[in-house]
Amino acid sequence: MFNSTFNGMNDLIKPEYEQMIFNFRGLKVMIDADLAMLYGTSTKVLKQQVKRNLSRFPADFMIELKLEEKNELVTNCDRFTSLKHSSVNPYAFTEQGVAMLSSVLRSEKAIQINIEIMRAFARYRSLLRENEELKVEINKLDEKVNSIFQLLLAKIDALHEKKKLPRERIGYKPDKI
Repeated sequence: MFNSTFNGMNDLIKPEYEQMIFNFRGLKVMIDADLAMLYGTSTKVLKQQVKRNLSRFPADFMIELKLEEKNELVTNCDRFTSLKHSSVNPYAFTEQGVAMLSSVLRSEKAIQINIEIMRAFARYRSLLRENEELKVEINKLDEKVNSIFQLLLAKIDALHEKKKLPRERIGYKPDKI
C-alpha cells in the first residue's frame, strides 16, 4: 500500500523530500511526522494548526490513516517506529494539502520547505510520466519480438513438416519387375 520512489535528483530537489512521498490509496502523499520534522516543529503542533483550520483540509487534501494502515506504515518504514505505540493515527497530506499547510504554518522556514516539497512532487509526477512512456515503448517492443518469435516458430514447424515427407531415393534403383 505504501511505496516511496527515489531516483537521482537535480540541484533544486533534495533527495530526502522525494523519499518522503508515498503512494497511498492511489494518491501521492506525505506523512505528518515527516512534514513536522521538515518544518522544524512537533507533530502535535502541526496537527493542532490543522485542526484549528480544518475547513482548509477537505478529504482530498488530507487523509487520517486507519489503525491497520498505520501499522503497515510502521512495519514498512523504519523511521516511523515512534508511531508504533502512538494512540493517535497519523495524517497523510496530498500535494494540495501540503500546499495548504503553508497558509496554516506561516514561518519563513515553512514557506521555503513548501517550495522544495512542491518541486519534489513535480519531479515525482515527471518520473511517473517517464515510466509510463517507457512502459508503452516496452510493450511495443514486446509485440514486435512476439511477432518475430511467431514467424520463427512457423518456419521451424515448416522445416519439421518437410522432414516428415518420404525422401526420394538416391543412387542405384533396381527396375521394378
